[in-house]
Amino acid sequence: MIKWGRLTTFIIIVVIILGVVLSTSQSIYKSIPLGLDLQGGFDVLYQVGDPGQAVSANDMNATIAALSNRVNSLGVSEPLIEVENGNRVRVDLAGQFNQEKARQFLIEQAVLQFKSPTGQVLATGKDIMSNAAYTPDSQTQAADVSIQFKNPSLFEHITQKYLNQRVSIWLNGKMIEDPQIQTVITGGKAVITGFATVQAAVDMAKLLNAGAFPLTLHELSSTSVGPTLGQSALHATLIAALVAILMIFLFMILIYRLPGLIAVISLIAYSYVLIVVFAGLPVVLTLTGLAALVLGIGMAVDANIITYERIKDELRNGRSLQSSVMAGQRKAIRTILDSNVTTFIAAVVMYAYGTGDVRGFAVALIASIIISLLTAVLLSRTLLFLFTRSNVVKNPWWFGFNGKVATRR
Repeated sequence: MIKWGRLTTFIIIVVIILGVVLSTSQSIYKSIPLGLDLQGGFDVLYQVGDPGQAVSANDMNATIAALSNRVNSLGVSEPLIEVENGNRVRVDLAGQFNQEKARQFLIEQAVLQFKSPTGQVLATGKDIMSNAAYTPDSQTQAADVSIQFKNPSLFEHITQKYLNQRVSIWLNGKMIEDPQIQTVITGGKAVITGFATVQAAVDMAKLLNAGAFPLTLHELSSTSVGPTLGQSALHATLIAALVAILMIFLFMILIYRLPGLIAVISLIAYSYVLIVVFAGLPVVLTLTGLAALVLGIGMAVDANIITYERIKDELRNGRSLQSSVMAGQRKAIRTILDSNVTTFIAAVVMYAYGTGDVRGFAVALIASIIISLLTAVLLSRTLLFLFTRSNVVKNPWWFGFNGKVATRR
């Protein structure tokens, strides 16, 4: 006798899953930031300090902070800045922008100095706040940069001591202005003039706000990917992934029939949840990340295959269909957990000791394992339980079993 309550629950769950996936997956996928290998950009590796020079953890933190400030001023979304081998920093910038200008801007220094008439350094860029901004002159519309001292009394003391004298302003070892102090300035605000263009003033304000590097950066290597090449790689990878997924779906349905169809529904839910996780973290999606996603689908399928083969074993031993499903699921869970735990450990080790794309692959693999356990195990088991208990199908053939059912004595 068909149990319509369980069958209705099964159908409702399937309809909800497919409806949510079809209606929202495209918009969620578009919100995932893509790596430089998928949308273009450049990758550059810097050595911090000169060869043989001691580099402290504080030096590395200050370098990363300065690089982050510069990247943020470029307006690049989801940059990747990470330390490698203790004294190296890798910067990945994805997107469409002037790559050569961005590379120059990343390591350009902004050493600002205020000097007395005798050449004594009175203040430096470290004494000003990170709020420098382009400010056009109210009368001449000349390109100026307004700055503000962290300690207003310092600038007040300078202007008071050198009243009616010239205090020169030097930038990167070159004097750009030599004004005469005509009045004592309180409040710590000043204006730097002498920029040829508005863009030069804007760029200088960004550099001053980013701060100086504690040590010199030396470029060791760089890789540039054009937007056309990135889009081509993305298209080819998506086609390959789609073909692989469709072949997996077809295999499951042909070999395991109705349970295979349930596995396909679970895999669709797995893929959707994984996309949601990538968009929510957010995780930058790269070619290696896509490879990990497809691998994760294969691992999720493996969990279903183990379960279905255990069910077949129970059918061969003479159990009923419902009893075989329950026993097969129970006996398969230990094997599924063991196989996923070992892969999870390997992924954690790759993340801990790897760099760049290796860590991206590890993150995608870890997420795949966790989500596959939730969907391929819990969801698939629930759907299979509901469908089997509904008594719609009683012939073991629909569960991929082609042999004869043994009779227990």
